[in-house]
Amino acid sequence: MRQSSPIRSTRGFRVQCIEGNVSTLVECHGKLTTENAPLLKSEVKSLIGQKKRIVLDLKNVPLIDSSGLGTIAGLYVSARTGRCEFALINANEQIRELLGISNLLKLFEAAGRHGGRIV
Repeated sequence: MRQSSPIRSTRGFRVQCIEGNVSTLVECHGKLTTENAPLLKSEVKSLIGQKKRIVLDLKNVPLIDSSGLGTIAGLYVSARTGRCEFALINANEQIRELLGISNLLKLFEAAGRHGGRIV
């Protein structure tokens, strides 16, 4: 059975963690920008080491700026260092393009899958 933590928010950006036995789905809502990136970072970093898999769902994220991109890249590195799988799903075209320009898209091959299996 999955447990859901309360939604945490700052400046219109919300994060909700839905925990399973082995993995946690982190749903993001709103723009992932400079003022909101620290919230995502603190929420996900607290999960590393506790779960074997963290999946970041960007379905409700319309925009990511360079700080958001840096946060996602940093979380990926932290997760890998902590022997935790880190994946993205449901990234929109703008986010996929930004990941592609920064050569990070190959790390998150499932990022564009909407409704697909979480890889």
